[in-house]
Amino acid sequence: MLAVRNACEQDLDAILALAAGIGPGMTTLKPDRRALDARLALAAASFAGEVAPQDADYLFVLEDLAARRICGVSAIKAAVGVNEPFYNYRLSTSVHTSPATGLVNRVRSLHLSHDLSGAAELCSLYLHPDYRSGSNGRLLSKARLLFLAQCPELFGHKVFAEMRGFQDEHGQSPFWESVGRPFFRMAFHEADDLCGRGERQFIEQLVPRLPLYTHLLGEQAQAAIGRTHVDTVPARRLLEQEGLHFDGYIDIFDGGPVLEAKLPGLRAVRESRLQVAGSGGPAGSLRCLVATTQRERFRAVVAEVDPRQPAVRLGRPLLQALGADPGTVLRVLPLEP
Repeated sequence: MLAVRNACEQDLDAILALAAGIGPGMTTLKPDRRALDARLALAAASFAGEVAPQDADYLFVLEDLAARRICGVSAIKAAVGVNEPFYNYRLSTSVHTSPATGLVNRVRSLHLSHDLSGAAELCSLYLHPDYRSGSNGRLLSKARLLFLAQCPELFGHKVFAEMRGFQDEHGQSPFWESVGRPFFRMAFHEADDLCGRGERQFIEQLVPRLPLYTHLLGEQAQAAIGRTHVDTVPARRLLEQEGLHFDGYIDIFDGGPVLEAKLPGLRAVRESRLQVAGSGGPAGSLRCLVATTQRERFRAVVAEVDPRQPAVRLGRPLLQALGADPGTVLRVLPLEP
């Protein structure tokens, strides 16, 4: 029995252990005890409604209830770029023609952008390798979308997720080596660590304002633009199932794609339904996400139910995992589109 729930300050050691296994490239989840302790305190205040909406950081954990083990983590940052700068490259294409020669050139360029400022970010997704099977990854990734569907007033009109960018067999980022290192004069992990600590001002200070023309980059760097890290491909597919898509923004360090959507366009917002919890065991065969509706006590599980019925029948173990009783209002969404 696995359940997603709000992270709490007692989860610090478990989340720290998960973060230590990620490796470079995930700016929002570093194995830094002090930073994680502060983040968990902020998450508790966010769920309690004790911080300004734009400052909120909603951190979730996936717990193996039988083993009492934290096996995954995910998060939603309510708004980026409000209190500190947030940068991406915007990929643009221009067409140049020469009537005298009959040549037509399509030229791609990268532009430093603040366009995603104010949007909510889906971030910090990591599932322990021992649990990468069955519905576990889908539960961890998609449960937070039910939180968005339940509390849309807490977020802006747009939501996005930065996908970890491509790395070669040696763990090197071709995009960073061609675009980042010449301007920042540091290793990838050093720049990534600076951003993880919220120190982003150096980006604006060191990156040129003029467009970067991609055809002047090496072939490997060009091929890495908008390409997802092999370990992140499953996470990208899950988000695309839920309505997010690539629209030309990439990560400024590794060139990974940014997936985005308008909040009302998310499948969880459009298709999830409120149903009353009933007892007596499952009465359906459709695997669904089932979540509570309280911000301060959010929980989600996967269960076989009939989402067409006014009541969702759950056995006692599932009700206990949700912290729910018969009559509790739940939000239900089929696991797959």
